[in-house]
Amino acid sequence: MHHTIKLACFIIIASVLASCSSSKDVVYFQDATQFETLVDDNTFSTKFKVDDLVSIYVSVLDAEASAPFNLYRGAQEGGIRPEQVDYLVDKNGEIDFPVIGKIKIAGLSPSETQKLLEEKLSDYLVNPIINIRIKNFTVTILGAVNKPGTYPVNGEQITIMEALGLAGDINIKGRRDNIMVIRDFDGTKVYNRINLNQKDALKSPVYYLTQNDVVYVEPNKSGKTQSSFDQRTSIAVSILSVLITSTVILLTRN
Repeated sequence: MHHTIKLACFIIIASVLASCSSSKDVVYFQDATQFETLVDDNTFSTKFKVDDLVSIYVSVLDAEASAPFNLYRGAQEGGIRPEQVDYLVDKNGEIDFPVIGKIKIAGLSPSETQKLLEEKLSDYLVNPIINIRIKNFTVTILGAVNKPGTYPVNGEQITIMEALGLAGDINIKGRRDNIMVIRDFDGTKVYNRINLNQKDALKSPVYYLTQNDVVYVEPNKSGKTQSSFDQRTSIAVSILSVLITSTVILLTRN
């Protein structure tokens, strides 16, 4: 009986020790030295993709002149402003813009699209102001993070660090040195990995995320074995509880 109790205690202690991670596994950018300056020379710019939902608003001093180039849903009645219609990038990478017609914007950045529209509108408007925004910019964070899920992005850029921050950071059982980013290019999936333990992560092509990227943080060794340890620990605790109860009963009878 004593051997069984010792075995159960050993399993409990082993499971606790196995769940611990060294500082090497959890420290970001650990090779960055004191007061080292890291210049972010990444020239990343968000590009439009097929199925993107894009908001485009054209304005000039004369509101009536720009009205034909802005789409709205519903008429203005009772003081209620009609809803602006967004543009869906079709399978050919095009949007159907009022008056001008089909324009291919897939592969262009918002600033490049703005310049293209300025050229197209030059025959109709003088110095138009064009505001462009991706409406369905989301990133999905899965795996060993504290709050996995799909998160909307406000703006045109987000780094993988900011995205992990939205998900409550990587938990203690997640690998920071082999994070997978799944990126879609018009139906083609591209898999990239990034090591956030190293400062060179700043130069990675996936340090800046694009719309609809999926970030997967795989569990480390302790995380992978945790479920089996949890199961063993549960069994050990049950056995230990039964043995202690039986021992107490026997001692009481004696």
